[in-house]
Amino acid sequence: MQKPMITIVSLLLFVSGAASQILEPVKWHFSKEQVSAREVHLHINAAIDDNWYLYGQEIPEGGPIPTFFHIDVNQHFELIGKVEDLLEPEIKFDPFFSMDLPLFSNEARFRQKIRILSESEFVITGFVEYMSCDDERCLPPQEVEFEFVINEGVVAAPGPAVEEETEPGQTGYPVTGTSAVAPSPAETATDSRSLWVFFFIAFAGGLAGLLTPCVFPMIPMTVSFFMQKQSGRLNTIINAFVFGISIIAVYTSLGLLVSLTSVGAGFANQLSSHWLPNMIFFLLFIAFAASFFGLFEITLPGSLATKADTKAESGGYLGSFFMALTLVIVSLSCVGPIVGALLVEAATGAGAKPVIGMFGFSLAFAVPFTLLAIFPSWLNKLPKSGGWLNSVKVVLGFIVLAFSLRFLMVVDQTYHWGILTRDVYLAIWIVIFTLLGFYLLGKLRLAHDSKLDHVSVPRLFIAIASFAFVVYLVPGMFGAPLKSISSLLPPQHSLSFDIGAIIRDSGTGTAATPWELCDEPRFADFLTLPHGLQGYFDLEQGLACARELNKPVFLSFTGHACSNCKEMEARVWSDQRVLERLRNDFVIISLYVDDRTRLPEDEWITSEFDGRVKNTIGRKNLDYQISAFNTNTQPYYVVMDAGGNLLNQPRGYSLNRDAFAEFLETAVGSFGKTP
Repeated sequence: MQKPMITIVSLLLFVSGAASQILEPVKWHFSKEQVSAREVHLHINAAIDDNWYLYGQEIPEGGPIPTFFHIDVNQHFELIGKVEDLLEPEIKFDPFFSMDLPLFSNEARFRQKIRILSESEFVITGFVEYMSCDDERCLPPQEVEFEFVINEGVVAAPGPAVEEETEPGQTGYPVTGTSAVAPSPAETATDSRSLWVFFFIAFAGGLAGLLTPCVFPMIPMTVSFFMQKQSGRLNTIINAFVFGISIIAVYTSLGLLVSLTSVGAGFANQLSSHWLPNMIFFLLFIAFAASFFGLFEITLPGSLATKADTKAESGGYLGSFFMALTLVIVSLSCVGPIVGALLVEAATGAGAKPVIGMFGFSLAFAVPFTLLAIFPSWLNKLPKSGGWLNSVKVVLGFIVLAFSLRFLMVVDQTYHWGILTRDVYLAIWIVIFTLLGFYLLGKLRLAHDSKLDHVSVPRLFIAIASFAFVVYLVPGMFGAPLKSISSLLPPQHSLSFDIGAIIRDSGTGTAATPWELCDEPRFADFLTLPHGLQGYFDLEQGLACARELNKPVFLSFTGHACSNCKEMEARVWSDQRVLERLRNDFVIISLYVDDRTRLPEDEWITSEFDGRVKNTIGRKNLDYQISAFNTNTQPYYVVMDAGGNLLNQPRGYSLNRDAFAEFLETAVGSFGKTP
């Protein structure tokens, strides 16, 4: 059956089935996305009514009218490929045409990529022709016109960047085509997901804190206090809520304080990488671990808790607040490491992250106390305090001891001490978690432990998990990537014995660079790239090589203390498609924003952002990131040409390997098209 005949049949079906109704089961929406200075994506989306469907673009001969896009091409732009289906159509048998056909139900999304050839504003026009049906009828083919305004309000695009000779005290960064880049919807969604993950981690930390000897025994005492002080059921409930909200308010205020002090462009970097705060936290965590093991007791000044407790005796809403403050003060001697770890991790992230972390932690803390104050009969169902609380404290001590190494690791990497290598770090962890397993099985007893007559099922399961973790760690001593915990470990290149690297080198017959760089990279004696990749650690040197080789630049803003950077490198860069692109198609420039190596005086610059002199590798690189891209978060990935023109939208932290591979592929496709 030929297409004109199909159209007549469709019209007859429509007239007989719809009579005098005017149906519009498909609504079209048009938008555009500027992905780089020279590339725009036209998005054409269809919302389809229930029980209706839209035919796809690829229709066999003798089938219905396909969905067809016509774009009026002019001298201002050119098409990149054809219109793409962003949603996969379903293949279903169509009774009207007696064949299997591609169909869209509920919605359809299409994208046409274009390359901009003009410097001024212009309009792209066209139309979409389509046909839709339901189970009983088909509508005749219809057309919907569209237009997109490109370079709206733009008179001239920015020209290529100009590099200048610099003197001490002057800035000399290559100027990018776009200095401030708004986050894409995907990046915003990723940020939201990471905040939710951090919230649940903090919530779990709060639940763990409830089981410590400083907190758990206070549950019945606190609830009994409320029952004695209140004169009615309603009053008890109100004061219980005031008590719970006060706990949340105290802890969240602590998070707000960190949030307000960490919004400065360089504070988070200073906190996460400077030797002093990291060494303080390392020693504090060691002290907490020793206390949890029973060496001594950490107690806060008794006057603080006494004063708060005295205020609580007054009763009423104010008394409920001071009772909550007493609980917070007393509990800090046990939950301090959890709170400290959350705040340190949060301070290196988004401005709201400390608030969210402390809210999650305090919510887990407050809810049980509040519920038990409202329903005191539940107290009878709680386990009694006893030796198991000390076991919880010791287990927490092992975990705190293991986590303390993270702070020492940051200092070791940032200042290039070379002491805490990956194998040394893993060896210590293997010993710690092996001892934890033996402790849980009762083979190791500490001073304040009760005699263990038998191993409970929960202890057995935790012991199994601890030994299983040790088995998982052992291959890491010989080069296994350990991707799931890569963000907590020193970099792979610090291994003394890496079987994988030996095999790679033997495969090429040499340990030398298997592809050509223009010259020896600066700082390569203490900075490296993962997975055997080769590149530069100095911006000017890398850009010069990119010009010489006529290749695009892959610019990575990273840091020794950046856990997300390590996770990206371990789980995303390791993808074969990503590795091949990075190895063959780009000049890689990895800029460490927290490295403390001092630069020669003639390379110092005075920041246009804050007016301060930048005299180390990290400070200069961070200032460039802030000045050129209006962000100070890591990881941050930019692809551009040697003149500083962006080839597509920069990306941050996201473990979507397919999206990252496409990010690199689109950049390669755009290279050479920018003026």
